[in-house]
Amino acid sequence: MNSQLNKSLIERFSRQIILKDIGTIGQKKILASKVLIIGVGGLGSPVAEFLSRAGVGTIGIVDNDKVSLSNLHRQSLYTSLSIGKLKVKIAKEEIKKINNNIKVKTYRFRLDSKNLKKIISDYDYIVDGTDNFKTKFLLNDFCLKFRKILVTGAISKFDGHIFTFNFENKKIPCLRCFFQESNIEDDLLNCESEGILGTVAGIIGSIQANEILKKILNIGKGLDGYILILDLLNLNFRKVKLKKRKNCFCK
Repeated sequence: MNSQLNKSLIERFSRQIILKDIGTIGQKKILASKVLIIGVGGLGSPVAEFLSRAGVGTIGIVDNDKVSLSNLHRQSLYTSLSIGKLKVKIAKEEIKKINNNIKVKTYRFRLDSKNLKKIISDYDYIVDGTDNFKTKFLLNDFCLKFRKILVTGAISKFDGHIFTFNFENKKIPCLRCFFQESNIEDDLLNCESEGILGTVAGIIGSIQANEILKKILNIGKGLDGYILILDLLNLNFRKVKLKKRKNCFCK
């Protein structure tokens, strides 16, 4: 997206531009930003939607799945008409409906080290909307290597976790500092076996989008070196400091 503000863009983003922490300079930063979203499901859907509405200039979406009936209660980009269709295709169409000026790149594959290496350099910010630890660790390691900003989300039942890793800072801990067992079972984050309230996905995804926008704008207090833990059943929120592990991958 062109980062210059014409009359139409000023009107579209007027409610953001009026904020003293954003203004026209901040809006230009958003328009010039490039964000890669891994997984456009329960978390990735609200992330893609709100970043699109905020005016992020380039959005990349990675997903190899098709929309199923069981997705619809929490994956807000899709409707009954989407069932059986590729998530990246529908997600791109919906993003374009929100804001046709956005450049949307789709990657229809299951993420691995080879294809991630090919695309990660094209983006400034990475959003982890995946549901398995294997991919989360992969994103952690590549973002650390390429010094990217990573916002990770995880959901289960009524609970959500959010991490922000600004790997431009070599002193902060990484995901492996928190989850010390690299052989964690993938189904620990599987909504099929654990269940999930749809609103939980929307709330956590929205916070992830918020954290990305704060990073783009370099405003507010972030989650670097912390985990935000939300118990949305009992409305208990905690922010816990992470410690860098001496023998970790990120040492």
